Amino acid sequence: MNSRERFKKVIKGELPDRVPVTLFIQDQGHFINQVYPDIDPWDYLTIQKKVIEIQKQLGVDVFVRMLFYENVPLTYYFGGLDVSQQTENWQVETKEIEKGKTLIKRSTIKTPGGELTQDFSINQSRKGTYMYSCTKKPIQNQRDLEIAIKYEPKFPLEKKDIMINSIQEIKKTLGNDGILGIWVPGGPFNYISTLVPLVDIYSVFLYDNDFYKKLMNYATRKITPYTETVKEACPDVICLGGNVAGGFVGQKIYEEHILDYEKRYIDICQSNKIPAMYHNCGEIMNLVASYKKLGCKLVEPFSPPPTLGDADLAKAIKIIDGDYAIIGGVDQINVLKEGTITQIKETTEKTIKTGKSGGKFILQSADFLEYGTPLKNLEAYVQTGIENAWY
Repeated sequence: MNSRERFKKVIKGELPDRVPVTLFIQDQGHFINQVYPDIDPWDYLTIQKKVIEIQKQLGVDVFVRMLFYENVPLTYYFGGLDVSQQTENWQVETKEIEKGKTLIKRSTIKTPGGELTQDFSINQSRKGTYMYSCTKKPIQNQRDLEIAIKYEPKFPLEKKDIMINSIQEIKKTLGNDGILGIWVPGGPFNYISTLVPLVDIYSVFLYDNDFYKKLMNYATRKITPYTETVKEACPDVICLGGNVAGGFVGQKIYEEHILDYEKRYIDICQSNKIPAMYHNCGEIMNLVASYKKLGCKLVEPFSPPPTLGDADLAKAIKIIDGDYAIIGGVDQINVLKEGTITQIKETTEKTIKTGKSGGKFILQSADFLEYGTPLKNLEAYVQTGIENAWY
């Protein structure tokens, strides 16, 4: 059974010959920059091919996840309104401010309904590794939202061919060595967190539910054309973020105020039978049962304590009872980066033996590999994982 077939079996809820053993490698900076230090951080296609290359060299079942595309606005991934386009009713002025290693793109948007402002920051944590965020949120109140709804340009459809062609090229490079996942802008709750101050995000549904509903519906409408473009390229998995709710809201709040919007968007993602993977890289146990109602086919990464999350894999398997596949995480910091070889082998063996007891399981680093992770540590993880993966 090849890697692609192995992944597909798990996603369908069937038993493969063994558990897929893979790694989460970010497609810019971090670990990939460690392995290929001279790579151009803006040459996204080459980087994604290198992600495939290093996974093949390590001997894992390849799971490559595309996030970046040439000339596609970063605000679609990391937040903020679209300041890459201008129309008669959406005039943008952006000035760049350098503060140490951070470049701030401060935009003023002029519309017939009034002005909006936002800061989009790019921080270079080390050469070739960047962090992105909308650091001054553009939507502070109902008036700002109404302006965005009425005047913000739609997703630039001229970018569709760029995205589709890039995805097809990576699919061709990957072949049967694994599967291709594509990140979409996130679940609606994740997406509104990039537009509205965080001080409001966890309470706005309680004190101004009408505003909250408009926000969530706006987010869904905005990100759907992007998602439809991804679907046209027919990836193996659509990846979307759900970590902003995570350990910050309980099951009651999640199910009353968030779940229905997330499910509606997941239904859009899966409308042509491409499976969706829901990503919560923080605390997860209080929402494991709620995720059964989302209808997604996979949930990741079940980050273990003490640093990353609160996942109890054995307990989660019992709660899920096969309703979705688990991508189970070996701690990429305390174990894979900083652990001893003995610790890596023991943790990997325990994780995969626990995970495969439930059948629908993929072994993976809990989140993307950190810069400075020794290759010998990864080799120990892969060897131990595969040795203990067989059913």
